[in-house]
Amino acid sequence: MMVKEDIRIKKVILHILDSTIGMPVLSDEEIEFGSEFADFLKEHIAKISSGDDGKTSQFYKEESEVYKMLEQYSDDFFVEISKDAAELLYSIMNSNIDIPPADLVVVRFKYGEEEYLAFLKMNYKSLYTHRTLSSQEGGNTNEVMRHKSILPSESQRLSEAAIICLKDLSVQVIERKYEVNGEKTNYFSYLFLKCSSHMSHKSKLSIVTKAVESVQKEAYDELDQYEAQMKAKSIIQEELQENGGFVVEVLADKIFEEKPELKVAFQDKMEKYDLVKEEILPQSEATTRKYQKQHLYTDTGIEIKIPMEQYKNPGSVEFITNPDGTVSVLIKNIGHLEARF
Repeated sequence: MMVKEDIRIKKVILHILDSTIGMPVLSDEEIEFGSEFADFLKEHIAKISSGDDGKTSQFYKEESEVYKMLEQYSDDFFVEISKDAAELLYSIMNSNIDIPPADLVVVRFKYGEEEYLAFLKMNYKSLYTHRTLSSQEGGNTNEVMRHKSILPSESQRLSEAAIICLKDLSVQVIERKYEVNGEKTNYFSYLFLKCSSHMSHKSKLSIVTKAVESVQKEAYDELDQYEAQMKAKSIIQEELQENGGFVVEVLADKIFEEKPELKVAFQDKMEKYDLVKEEILPQSEATTRKYQKQHLYTDTGIEIKIPMEQYKNPGSVEFITNPDGTVSVLIKNIGHLEARF
């Protein structure tokens, strides 16, 4: 995870890859960037390195054109390498209309003692802005126009980007699937970079939780599922909070401690993804936020959200199974109630 303040920007160039105009508009010179634009780039680079969408990858050396460009990298060829990479990316975009147009910002930067190159694909947004026109009578007319090539703000996460360590050419990739030849494909890693693509921590955590849910739905009656699923979510939250993550095999021991047959079923699902012994260590609070509350939905249309610390406290909430099989939720020791519109 990179700290924004410790990123030192050295070189920047921008190429326009708008597939709607039929050709890339490549720059022959670097951008003379100031502190504001440098902060903008640092923010995006830090987000890529700290988010759980990132995947650690390695180039397929024989197949990757980008690898061959960077194998003998020198700052003397920064502009030419960036143009070659932009042309390669544009050719892929131009052949697949679902891939959104964008500006490609190529950044040379240093973090600690390591040197890096970043490919930041900044997909366009369409927003309204104003412009002033001069009338024939000598006055001005202000009007609103729709601008189709607005870049993402600092607060937004990019959909496709790569950070490459120039020492060993290891790659960290974030990407989104788009339709290529009729099939949803990770084109940024598969077609552009041509690198292996390991699963992100966010994806692995999602697979684990969906597998736990699936196994419990198959094993428990509908009325009993909620209790097993709340307990499992509580265990996952505790592991994330106390240890920053978990080893899948160890987590399975805790969740299915009293049901070894369910642990076997869960591990069978994990083996399909080669995740049985995987360590999952999400970094972003956005990834783990949903584990901080229990979310319950009743058949009568009531939604209940219980903070996890209150769920674990028997003095705050109690779940009561009634003789007729229905469930009551008792919220205890309320000192103050507030209604909101």
